[in-house]
Amino acid sequence: MLPQEVSAIIEEMRAERIRGASWLARKGAEAYIILSQILEGEELKKALEEMRREIPLANKTMASLYNLAQFIPITHDPNLVRAKAEEFIRLGEEAKREIGNIGSELIDENEIVITHSFSSAVVEIFRTAKRKGKSFRVILTESAPDYEGIALAKELESLGIPFEIITDAQLGFFAGKATLGLVGADNITRDGAVVNKAGTYPLALACHDNHVPFYVAAESFKLHPKLSSDEVEIIERPYARQGYRIRNFLFDITPWKYIRGIITELGILVPPKEI
Repeated sequence: MLPQEVSAIIEEMRAERIRGASWLARKGAEAYIILSQILEGEELKKALEEMRREIPLANKTMASLYNLAQFIPITHDPNLVRAKAEEFIRLGEEAKREIGNIGSELIDENEIVITHSFSSAVVEIFRTAKRKGKSFRVILTESAPDYEGIALAKELESLGIPFEIITDAQLGFFAGKATLGLVGADNITRDGAVVNKAGTYPLALACHDNHVPFYVAAESFKLHPKLSSDEVEIIERPYARQGYRIRNFLFDITPWKYIRGIITELGILVPPKEI
């Protein structure tokens, strides 16, 4: 059984509604650091074996949690666990900064960027483009039913980036008014498909029909080394309104043919051949 402090973090990860794969991976790494402070020797090794099962189960759709669990070795040495967890956090922060630098070069003067849900990698691209003095605005969905788009709006407001919020149903209408589509990802499969907040696939289709280039921003730890798109388990969360059950799958899968490129810290990858 895992220590209570560690179990509490995993439960927090399971319950999270707004923040995505990057935040969950960091929280998972922090759980490993706490574990290294509590246990050692054989107890630590057994706990790490349990963590390798439990961390990915916090959200089975997200590749970052699978890769985090594989990144941390099964060992008796708490110092090694802590060092690897801290390395994972550091690499993630460095990756996001580099994604900001690379992705911001795609934003031209007076660009109109349409996005969906909340992605810390996308926010970093916007932040970097703003810092470079570029003038652009953002069209973002409210991203029902958890309204991640409102969290993004608050970030953009703090950065001084102009934006307008639309309902999810207007994705098709507003895609024709944009010049660039940009979203994050929770999982990029071996065959180049992108798993992200439900609504991403319709946005990609709308961008395709309107000849708007569609890009995805994701750290390389979101590339799943094993799963193909037909093997990803998509989570459905209970949801009801006015007494009626409403189907609520959290993610959808966007085929690679609608994606111009995936912006990673390694460069812009062309799916699926460079995945």
